[in-house]
Amino acid sequence: MQKLMLATLLTAASSLPAHGANARPEEPGTQKAADGYPFSFDTLLEQAKRLAAKPYAPQRSTLPAGLDKLSPEQYRSIHFNRDAAIWRSEQLPFRLELLRTTFNQQAPPVTVSTVEGDTAHDLVATPAMFEIAPSLPQLGKVSLPLSGFRLVTQINSKKIWDEFLVFQGASYFRGVAKGLLYGLSARGLAINTAEPVGEEFPAFTHFWVEQPAPRATSIVIDALLESESITGAYRFTVTPGAITVMDVTCTLFPRSNLRVVGIAPLTSMFLFDETNRGRLDDYRPEVHDSDGLQITSSTGEHVFRQLANPTKLQVSTFTTRPPEGFGLVQRSRDESDFEDFEDQYERRPSAWIEPKGDWGPGAVELVEIPSGRESNDNIVAFWRPAQGLAAGRPAEFAYRLSWLPKPAMPKGLGEVIATRSGASLDGKRRVFVLDIVGAGDKSNGLSVDLSASAGKISNVALTSNTALHGLRASFEIEPNNVDLIEMRLRIMRGDHPVSETWLYRWTAP
Repeated sequence: MQKLMLATLLTAASSLPAHGANARPEEPGTQKAADGYPFSFDTLLEQAKRLAAKPYAPQRSTLPAGLDKLSPEQYRSIHFNRDAAIWRSEQLPFRLELLRTTFNQQAPPVTVSTVEGDTAHDLVATPAMFEIAPSLPQLGKVSLPLSGFRLVTQINSKKIWDEFLVFQGASYFRGVAKGLLYGLSARGLAINTAEPVGEEFPAFTHFWVEQPAPRATSIVIDALLESESITGAYRFTVTPGAITVMDVTCTLFPRSNLRVVGIAPLTSMFLFDETNRGRLDDYRPEVHDSDGLQITSSTGEHVFRQLANPTKLQVSTFTTRPPEGFGLVQRSRDESDFEDFEDQYERRPSAWIEPKGDWGPGAVELVEIPSGRESNDNIVAFWRPAQGLAAGRPAEFAYRLSWLPKPAMPKGLGEVIATRSGASLDGKRRVFVLDIVGAGDKSNGLSVDLSASAGKISNVALTSNTALHGLRASFEIEPNNVDLIEMRLRIMRGDHPVSETWLYRWTAP
């Protein structure tokens, strides 16, 4: 199994502190390529189509003369100077900051351009735009190769410019909403995730960022996606705020037939929670960027699948038609859930996908990969078209991606906010305890609808949880020597559900 990219690929994008009102008055000059050129999304579509008709010819990222003489430590000390942000002097609501490549980056270099009207200019990353220690050799007029960019705005305070979106590393990008910190990632496309042939990682190789108007609340980013098997033209319209919304459209041009494709993929980290923390020796109660896969089906059923850190690779599929929405969510929102003052996992965002148009038959697919480190992104969720993508046949998709604390639930419908598990007193059974809020705290007239694919269920109970103004459901299950059990639970009033559907896959240790 090929290991997925690590979350640390994007660490450099968030390593600088917030930039406030006490900026130096001097602003280093920025440079654009001398010649502008016509640009529109239609020209990007034509470029992606033209490239797909040719064999893939990736560029290699190499350090230019001068930079190649630096040690890895010296190179890593070079950071973008936030006083050199694009549009800083124009008094616009967004600023663009460039991200250099890593020292030994293997991915193709990235071009970042700005667009004014219908004219694009490629940006040149000069040494004057970066903070370089005086002890380092003079770099002259060398152009630093780029790996991506980040956008900043006054999302949390009118006095502080904070970053809210970063594109860096293959087709990975991350966003935050007001008051949140970076956590899980989204991707432009996933190919052959968890397949024996190994995963292919398409990369955004060129970005065009439209200069915003003085009172703009949104910013538009176009991007070219390239890999051995496919090219693509993407447009992101991003509106930051209490919920940061990205409206995404893409047209894909496959070079070859692709059987396993992930549309709107999300990538996250789940190490342990109250159900499996006994496997890992750690002082914290939980460690994860996301704790569940949430789905609102096309029939209106609300599903919550608790995430796991399995001992073997797991792939699960849900629904046969595009859902109203799906996403990886972080429901643990109290500091006491993690007791980690540095990483603050309780402030990580959820990411929610809402398909637009008809995506055709397929399934939401969840991949869970064994992991022993929190630096590994071991969770992937995406929409997998049933027929894959056919060579030479363009495919269009549109969706809304929202970065937010957690998706809203219908009023009166209970949601599971905690799942706990442990051994029974005699060690023969597993005990499960679920805390549910949103459906009231009176258990009278309610019942537990519980099923399991194997094993023997016993001691099912539903009680009030006055501390949470909610309910607590509990049960025991005897595995009977099976290795895997799929469980399903919901709270009912007669034949009407008053809670979401909770799903859990238990596997033998």
